[in-house]
Amino acid sequence: MTLVNHSDETLLPNEWPGSYFMGEEEVDTVTKVLMARSPFRFYGHDLQHYADQVEDHFRQRLGRKNAVLVNSGTGALSTAMLAADVGPGDEVLVPGYMWVACISSVIRAGAIPRLVEINDTFTMDPDDLERKISPRTKAVLLVHMSGACGDVERIAAICKRHNVLLIEDVAQANGARFHGKPLGSFGDIGIFSFQYNKNMTAGEGGMVVSDDDLLGKKAWAYHDLGYARNAAGRLEPDGAVQTWGQGLRMSEISAAVLHAQAQKLDLITATMRARNQQLYAGIGQIPGVKPRRVIDPAGDSGPFVIFTWPTGEICAEIVERTRAAGVKPGPMGVGNIRMTDWGLHIYYNNVSLVEKRGINSAGRPWSDPLNSFHTEISYHKGALPQMDDLIERSCLIPVPPSLTEAATNRIIDIYQQCARQIGLG
Repeated sequence: MTLVNHSDETLLPNEWPGSYFMGEEEVDTVTKVLMARSPFRFYGHDLQHYADQVEDHFRQRLGRKNAVLVNSGTGALSTAMLAADVGPGDEVLVPGYMWVACISSVIRAGAIPRLVEINDTFTMDPDDLERKISPRTKAVLLVHMSGACGDVERIAAICKRHNVLLIEDVAQANGARFHGKPLGSFGDIGIFSFQYNKNMTAGEGGMVVSDDDLLGKKAWAYHDLGYARNAAGRLEPDGAVQTWGQGLRMSEISAAVLHAQAQKLDLITATMRARNQQLYAGIGQIPGVKPRRVIDPAGDSGPFVIFTWPTGEICAEIVERTRAAGVKPGPMGVGNIRMTDWGLHIYYNNVSLVEKRGINSAGRPWSDPLNSFHTEISYHKGALPQMDDLIERSCLIPVPPSLTEAATNRIIDIYQQCARQIGLG
């Protein structure tokens, strides 16, 4: 079949998975909150207790003792860092493939991020993690990027052996599992995001989970105003924790949306996973292409597929040709890109990190005497050669739940035809 130039065709729907499942259920729950005139979670005319219900839902789903909803995934990361007592003199190990909020949470806590390589799972490389853990390491931030996990059990074992806290970032992988166990249940702390791009969404929102009661109490205090609250929702200065909070609370309106979305999470991820596996099976047949190594395909939450090509030049050409043929989203979306163009997900694209910019005029945390060891660390491109090579040769395609089986087959056909045109197969 001759490849037709479908320059006006866009085969990829916009990302934003949870948004496609918004309907009457979300309208009903939000309406109840508004009609009760009680949008604040701790007190009001007639509390609907959606935040409490969502926290209970995830405690049961994840098998965790503690859960607290916050206003964003960034807020969840910040709350987790503070609960873990991360501060000046500490380093936090972070993979080079992440999101800018992962790095900023470390910086804002006053600590220093140290980058760790990724492997072909596109998550943290446990071998490089083992090499880089030092006496200054306070925590490891394991980021489950692009919907699936990597060697989470091995990384958890490394952290335990070195007595280092493990923080799981499940922002892009809500609903994913590792051999049947939900992600977010392996670390000392887990964080989630419910921002618009995520598997389930309230537009914004986040959550922090843990089993340790002290961590749970600290997370609660830090996400609020530094103290516990009593049964009437009032602050208790004489409670178990007295500290400085950040006012990162979630409203009952957002919690009402999440309550409805949480019931649909498994359907959302199953829908994406079906198309995800179809793409891996089809495009993965092209000679020379290597699909992302997914340790547990049945546990992949499904929002992205990643393919690695023999060279960076081939990757760039295949992306250009397939986009010209229609494998692209509409003007509001991002999809079918070379991973070097994946913005602030790539460590060396974070200008403030590369240039070690401070959070204030004093240059903190870099200027803090306790952090003088940062002079040993570079964040420029080349700091992670293994990752740099992978990213140069890899492309990423989003898999929204509205992607049809027929459109997926068309994407596979286009990729296979374009690959033949440049001599693959």
